[in-house]
Amino acid sequence: MKSTSLVLKLHPDDNVAIARASIPQGTVVTEFGNIVVFADVPAAHKIALAHVNPGDPVLRYGQIIGFATKSIEPGDYVHTHNLEMATFDRDYAFGEDAKVASPAASPVTFQGFVRADGRVATRNYIGVVSTVNCSSTVTKMVVEHFSRNGVLDDYPNVDGVVPITHSFGCCIEHNGEGVNQLRRTLGGFIKHANFAGVVVIGLGCEANQMGALFMAQGIETGKLIAPVVIQDVGGTRKAADAAIAAVEAMLPVANECRREPVSARHLTVALQCGGSDGYSGITANPALGVAVDMLVAQGGTAILSETPEIYGAEHLLTRRAATREVGQDIVDLIKWWESYADREKGSIDNNPTPGNKAGGLTTILEKSLGAVAKSGSSALMGVYRYAEPITVRGLVFMDAPGYDPMGATGQIASGANLVAFTTGRGSCFGAKPAPSIKLATNTKMYTRMKDDMDINCGDVMDGDATLESKGKEIFDMLIRVASGEKSKSEALGVGNEETVPWMIGAQM
Repeated sequence: MKSTSLVLKLHPDDNVAIARASIPQGTVVTEFGNIVVFADVPAAHKIALAHVNPGDPVLRYGQIIGFATKSIEPGDYVHTHNLEMATFDRDYAFGEDAKVASPAASPVTFQGFVRADGRVATRNYIGVVSTVNCSSTVTKMVVEHFSRNGVLDDYPNVDGVVPITHSFGCCIEHNGEGVNQLRRTLGGFIKHANFAGVVVIGLGCEANQMGALFMAQGIETGKLIAPVVIQDVGGTRKAADAAIAAVEAMLPVANECRREPVSARHLTVALQCGGSDGYSGITANPALGVAVDMLVAQGGTAILSETPEIYGAEHLLTRRAATREVGQDIVDLIKWWESYADREKGSIDNNPTPGNKAGGLTTILEKSLGAVAKSGSSALMGVYRYAEPITVRGLVFMDAPGYDPMGATGQIASGANLVAFTTGRGSCFGAKPAPSIKLATNTKMYTRMKDDMDINCGDVMDGDATLESKGKEIFDMLIRVASGEKSKSEALGVGNEETVPWMIGAQM
């Protein structure tokens, strides 16, 4: 991209181009036949390269991103005023492009914590998990105690004490789908490799009873999993004291853990994007896709998610499905979300958000095509329910809504021990217990928000890097962060408030 071109055409079939910077009205774009720009076009937004009749498709990436609502002429600004969603047929071509990654020639290792059962962690935390919102305050009191200066000084191998709180756990069907999914999510955190030990705090009368949670998730109490029930021990202060004592008993055991070299196949990376813009699908997302291909070649795992944000691009995943059954699972998820949106009198195209649209994304189709680029090019090996444990290696998909913290919560519960998060507008996300690195799509935002951004992918658009070199930079940073280097969100202390389970079912 070292060209001085004002616009970027992403595919030979495209009838729009992307503005590389803001383009004033009256500018002549010479790359595609002296096209006069008829209105001011913000950076990352679209300019028409050809005449488009009302009702005809508009193409970006060589794919349909929407349909013209009025006649569009070369040089027109293309956005929400003349482009809309509509249904159209997709060619799912199950497995046609499935490509099983060849093992990497040079195995890569990182410095991880190996648990007694063989699982590998990227952090060595102790967790404090709430069964219900009513125990969240006690949970935070416990964590605040261990956040004071000097309290953990005698335990240098322990990365900290982490709260896992949420707003649910009661006034739901006791054995329904909602509580089962919540238990699966909390169980995933309690059993997460990045926790050396966990204290679970309940109120006592909630629908999400601790005994039922433990039984459903196969969790056994012991030296490193301790239950505390507020009503049983005598109230808030006594419960906090009991939980603090339980953590103190776990600390010497957790401190015995040491980092050691382990294969990169033990990495499971949650793929997320938030605050996306028109550059997301050009720079950060495809660069992350390169890193994902490198990880998969090492035998590692990457979890793509947020089902509404693959809508309109699902056919690109079905073509990469390792089996027809995996491809059909993706189609079935899309049909469920269409039905769900219709039942709730909503629209999947309610996403992109206002911020996404201000950043140049017009429809969910356009956003999804860029989002799928995070997944690289290897075969799709499996499709999972929200927070379901991942049992295969390689690229997989997990069902989740498009809300970033909710998707990441499910991915971490499924076993992700790292998060890679791309953003164009500047999301300040962080996650615990899985460290999160943030990838900026454009240099302007990266420069403005350097304290939050780990890597600038905007230099791909600037012409100073390639997708391949940037993907290698991302992969190398994943290895360093997995080995203990702090990401920007960790340095800022972000991640204690970002656990957001996907709560389904009726609240009574």
